[in-house]
Amino acid sequence: MSKPPVLKAKELTKILFKLGFVNTRKNGSHFFFRHNDGRTTVIPMHSRKTIGLGLMRSILKDIKISVDEFNKYL
Repeated sequence: MSKPPVLKAKELTKILFKLGFVNTRKNGSHFFFRHNDGRTTVIPMHSRKTIGLGLMRSILKDIKISVDEFNKYL
């Protein structure tokens, strides 16, 4: 199993938009994304920090996509 990429939140949201997710709401610095098929995830938007590996794995699990498939969208 390969390691998930280290990305900033803005880069991750661009990929989520490519995958068909839309930003449904915001609570503080956390943005909530939903797909038409019911998949949801939450992204913390801290401008200077990267998404940690554990959180990235959790996000990929939420959106039901493998690391290898996600890397195709980079």
